[in-house]
Amino acid sequence: MTHPPQPQPQPTFCPVPIEQQPLQEYEAIKVAWLFTWPVQSVAFYSRKLAWVGLWSGLVLAPLVAASFPLGKAPVQFACFTLVAALAMVVLLVLRLYLGWRYVRDRLQQETVSYEESGWYDGQTWTKPPEVLARDRLVVTYQVQPVLGRLLRTMVICGLLMGLGSLIGGWIA
Repeated sequence: MTHPPQPQPQPTFCPVPIEQQPLQEYEAIKVAWLFTWPVQSVAFYSRKLAWVGLWSGLVLAPLVAASFPLGKAPVQFACFTLVAALAMVVLLVLRLYLGWRYVRDRLQQETVSYEESGWYDGQTWTKPPEVLARDRLVVTYQVQPVLGRLLRTMVICGLLMGLGSLIGGWIA
């Protein structure tokens, strides 16, 4: 006995240009050179941030030496060079966080704002329930862990900056 053909679900029409679709924005950010760092292993991510911190420290050390000469105040020099280097790391991580949060917000929203050909013709599209559910699953399992890692990084850097400032100020 043959069964009658089952109706196939119709593909959802999406008027949003492909590069402005939230899922495509997610796919683009997760492979972008800088934004892929927090998606990688903890060792890779830590190594990249350590390099940024090291180079920032080397560049900013002469500025710190103007206030705390290495020969006269080595502890303050070390502490405040660390604080300056970590400040640069925090700025980088903040940029990463804001990019990932933008994608998260676009995926979570029920409507998508887009431009067909320029800034003057903004439109909105309401996501169908299945698209909204898919996008929110991507947020839960893919984007939120990245945002959590970035927030933890900022907290750790903030604590280290505070500790460096306290030690540098206490010794003075």
